[in-house]
Amino acid sequence: MTTAGTYDAIVIGVGGMGSAALYQLAKRGLRALGLERFSVPHEMGSSHGLTRIIRLAFHEGPEYVPFGRRAYELWRELEERLGERVLRVTGSAHAGVPGSAGFEDTLRACRKQDVAHEVLSSAELSARFPGYGLPPEMMAVVQPDGGFLAPERCVAGHAEAARSLGAEIREGERVLEWDAFSGGVRVRTEGGAYEAGALIVTAGAWAGRLMPELAPVAVPERQVVAWFETEDAALFAPERFPVFIVTLDGEEYYGFPEFGTPGFKVGKFHHDGESADPDALDRSWRAEDEEMLRDFARRCFPKAAGRMLRMSVCMFTNSPDKHFIIGKHPQWPQASFAAGFSGHGFKFCSVVGETLADLAERGETRHDIAPFDPGRFALSRE
Repeated sequence: MTTAGTYDAIVIGVGGMGSAALYQLAKRGLRALGLERFSVPHEMGSSHGLTRIIRLAFHEGPEYVPFGRRAYELWRELEERLGERVLRVTGSAHAGVPGSAGFEDTLRACRKQDVAHEVLSSAELSARFPGYGLPPEMMAVVQPDGGFLAPERCVAGHAEAARSLGAEIREGERVLEWDAFSGGVRVRTEGGAYEAGALIVTAGAWAGRLMPELAPVAVPERQVVAWFETEDAALFAPERFPVFIVTLDGEEYYGFPEFGTPGFKVGKFHHDGESADPDALDRSWRAEDEEMLRDFARRCFPKAAGRMLRMSVCMFTNSPDKHFIIGKHPQWPQASFAAGFSGHGFKFCSVVGETLADLAERGETRHDIAPFDPGRFALSRE
């Protein structure tokens, strides 16, 4: 097949991570191509849903702190370039009964990571934010810098900025295969073949299809979120309702103020643990999906347990240890990838994009990605 174009770098998958990587490549003056099988943005993967939590204290581990601080800086940079907000600060609350892992780990992280915070009882939290109605025995770690990103605008904004700097994006063009040779890569799609000096794979739930080495360690999972009608929408406006993560009966739930569409948005991390085929995902509404989320709303946000207004199905892509997988291909160092974000990655898109552009441009990055090294798993094509 005749080569349709030659580039410094090709990005496969122009979602949250890929659009940021493409922007970073273009900002450096590199000739970059983004290949996206759907549209930019789209609702088939993991980079949609109107709101995504961002926060500064990471109970997942201290290795995320420098990444998180840089992510905030880069989101602000994108906002300045676009002339619009994609990040809204509402504060964030991480709640649970004292002794529960989520609450205690977050409190410990705030103290160790020097993140501004305060601890409120359920009654104090409700007095300040009347939309909250947590059980009386719960307490919350409240971080004033927490908030949410608008994922569709983040993806579109990075893509628009990349295009304005000379990057090309081909939408509706599915990648069939890629191969590497000394000093470069070749990518074949339904529309043609392209060559580049470097390759970045940010294909989300499809990562294992494009890099078989990742299939055992980047496993897609069906995820569901719902929007419920509230008794008083004003109580759930962004300026009066912090984003939250609540540990209840050993499970973690998350949610947002009203934004972009009517209703209180709520989800449960790793919903019901259902592995998914990204090309055959059940995107239909199920009664048990609604009841799982409605029961939580009744118990913790009783003023937001009205009729269901909307439900959306997306995917997490989980690694075995629920930590990110970022690095270079074990055989072909000109190919790098990011995968396995396990439901807590979108907030980091901006800095992951910067990291991947570093790897594509010079084979190394100033960011400490050792904790995310794919070498911790035995990656194999077998």
